[in-house]
Amino acid sequence: MKRKGNLWDKIISIENLYFASKKARKGKRFRENVSRFDYYLEQELTTLLKELKEGNYIPGKYKVFFLKEGKKRRISAAPYRDRFVHHCLMNILEPIFEKKLIYDTYANRKGKGTHKAVLKCQEFFKKYDYVLKCDIAKYFPSISHKILLDEIKKIIKCKKTIELIEKIINASNEQDNVKDLFPEDRQKRGIPIGNLTSQWFANIFLNPLDHFIKENLRCKGYVRYLDDFLIFANSKQFLIFCLKEIEHFLVKLSLKLNTRKSKILKCKEGVEFCGWTIFPYYKVLPADRVARTRIKIRNLRVSNRNRWNQSYRNLNIGFRCAQDNLCENLMGNFYLLGSARFVQKSRPTGLWDKWWEPLSTSKISESSKG
Repeated sequence: MKRKGNLWDKIISIENLYFASKKARKGKRFRENVSRFDYYLEQELTTLLKELKEGNYIPGKYKVFFLKEGKKRRISAAPYRDRFVHHCLMNILEPIFEKKLIYDTYANRKGKGTHKAVLKCQEFFKKYDYVLKCDIAKYFPSISHKILLDEIKKIIKCKKTIELIEKIINASNEQDNVKDLFPEDRQKRGIPIGNLTSQWFANIFLNPLDHFIKENLRCKGYVRYLDDFLIFANSKQFLIFCLKEIEHFLVKLSLKLNTRKSKILKCKEGVEFCGWTIFPYYKVLPADRVARTRIKIRNLRVSNRNRWNQSYRNLNIGFRCAQDNLCENLMGNFYLLGSARFVQKSRPTGLWDKWWEPLSTSKISESSKG
């Protein structure tokens, strides 16, 4: 396998720094920390560039909060300055990592995503009788720093780039406890959910498993989204064999399957994947996700009204339209995946009109004058 080198000059180039600043602030321009960084952009870039060149860059502390959507997740938000560095790094590494991944992994990749993963699953549902559903137990907290770095070194040979990656990995804050899975293990584990780098590192970490399943086990029907993956076959015995082989292979990566969630199912009975219950010819949105979506729309309307009254009176209509688009996208997702019934059912009950009443151009103009 040919490794890539001479990447450092590309990472710290002025063009890449400005491109990274544009990507990092996308959708966050009006946040205080982002606005402050952008106001002193030239000064910040000069300082950061000097630190990177001299090897003095030190990642900051993470801000931790919990997100409960289905299950409680620990989200770690890096300081904006560090997120900027992550974009600088991934602008160069993303195309390199992309070439190493197989076609059938769908997380955090351009032209992929949950929608494409679900549609691909439906293709396989029509061809096969059985599906093996697998889930890695506590995936992000279980990722070994040493094994992750070794996998990246198989792709990247640029010394300074590796040093920066090692700093980002080692600066990971404490994640959920995995001593119940690895009681006698003392190696450093866990990368934070929320980092751009973490999403790509998580993809690369399971890349050997992808190649093992496709090339060694010869599984044509295979779809992976981060730590969840499905294997399709017409023989139940073959899937039992695959399950045993996968468990044995994961020992090399120091990971374990979630035995409660990993099981073999009949395709016609449906399977939960990427937030949907998928059947061969249709998809069902789980009731808890419908309820969470309705709450999001309600909160979105209330949040935007409060913000508008407090601080957005002097902004142009373009920013208000951006908020409208967020709600439109939310509803559009359900149309795209065949959940038109949810939208049609919601409109008569006033979900859209009652909880989302965007102001007209004339009203915004009047407000800004006042």
